[in-house]
Amino acid sequence: MTNTTLTTKELQEKRKKYVPKGVSNGNLNFADHASGATITDIEGNDWIDFAGAIGTLNVGHSHAKITEAVKKQVDKFLHPGFNVMMYEGYITLAEKLCQLTPGDFDKQAIFFNSGAEAVENAIKVSRRYTGRQAVVSFVRGYHGRTNLTMGMTSKVKPYKFGFGPFAPEIYQAPFPYLYHEQKEMTEEAYIDLKIEEFKDFFITTVAPETVACVVMEPVQGEGGFIIPPKKFVQAVSEFCKEHGIVFIADEIQTGFGRTGKLFAVEHFDIIPDLITVSKSLAAGLPLSGVVGKEEILNVADPGELGGTYAGNPVACAAALAVIEVIEEENLLEKAENIGKKIEYKLKELEEQHDFVGEIRRLGAMVAVEIIEDRTTQKPDKAKTAEIVKFANANGLLLLSAGTKGNVIRFLAPLVITEDELAKGLSILEKAFQS
Repeated sequence: MTNTTLTTKELQEKRKKYVPKGVSNGNLNFADHASGATITDIEGNDWIDFAGAIGTLNVGHSHAKITEAVKKQVDKFLHPGFNVMMYEGYITLAEKLCQLTPGDFDKQAIFFNSGAEAVENAIKVSRRYTGRQAVVSFVRGYHGRTNLTMGMTSKVKPYKFGFGPFAPEIYQAPFPYLYHEQKEMTEEAYIDLKIEEFKDFFITTVAPETVACVVMEPVQGEGGFIIPPKKFVQAVSEFCKEHGIVFIADEIQTGFGRTGKLFAVEHFDIIPDLITVSKSLAAGLPLSGVVGKEEILNVADPGELGGTYAGNPVACAAALAVIEVIEEENLLEKAENIGKKIEYKLKELEEQHDFVGEIRRLGAMVAVEIIEDRTTQKPDKAKTAEIVKFANANGLLLLSAGTKGNVIRFLAPLVITEDELAKGLSILEKAFQS
């Protein structure tokens, strides 16, 4: 147990009094310490982590290599401010990401604090580079909580309601969703239809000559882990090339091994102009970045990009250690194995429960839709909430997603042990039976 003299209930009361309710809490307990894929609360209870701080902990909690790198950097200096005096960690990380991201063209990288900041700055340089203003994202997409990124995000509640007006010149293009939209046509015919709809969008909604960039999540995260067909993603990429539009891959949730590749775009055989990164980049420390074509990123003049805490040296040290851990511990291979085991359990549950809809997976990025019945495939938000609530009350940190709140998603650390995974899946099975 922790050294705190306050109980969980007392801390919960303080949370209600001093922290706005606008910050949501899926689990109402308080962490004391954590390791790997297990968090221990202040009462001494263990929690298997299938949430990973919303996809932030691919290398797990308190990895020895990460904490060692952080402590070593803390002993040297915390933050001279890259704009004031430079430090090697920023440069080394930029070089490393330029080497690791797809594409053999000259690249640069710039760092910020959050995923939303990365997206905004990718758009800023795209606008400067192209001389255009319009931004295209996709239906069901999620890109952040700032004003600009809220405008790019589909789900109104809880992300946008009452927070407008939003930035202008933002347009949401159609995005394929085979499970709910394919209906009475072949998969190939449906994909061709969505490609045609995407192209028509630039006739009926916004002219391509005015579009600075298209921002796409290779797998939609908050939208419900929607995996687009490879042919569709390639068609979008080709359209952007044809019309001089910057193609930005938002890899904030999909990056750093989550899908079994270092970056999810590698599954689709495309090379984006820019990639935004964050979340698992620095194992929980606030750090994000934009990596991509030098000709685009280098267009801004000194002082036009950056931020007070952007590229903090402690976070950069953590990020460099994260990359080493991914490589040394074969986490890309482990991601695929973890994903297979979660998928296998979900298929077992599918045989037992009629409310289990489509199971989707790319590496360890796994999701399952909860529906009322398999004939109508009507989303069941209430049942989804019941399952998530049971899990979070019985030792498993679990998250939902989807524009209709009926998707359960899995973001377990890629270092999760066989024992931790088995315990988590056992609780999940009970949650489905609840």
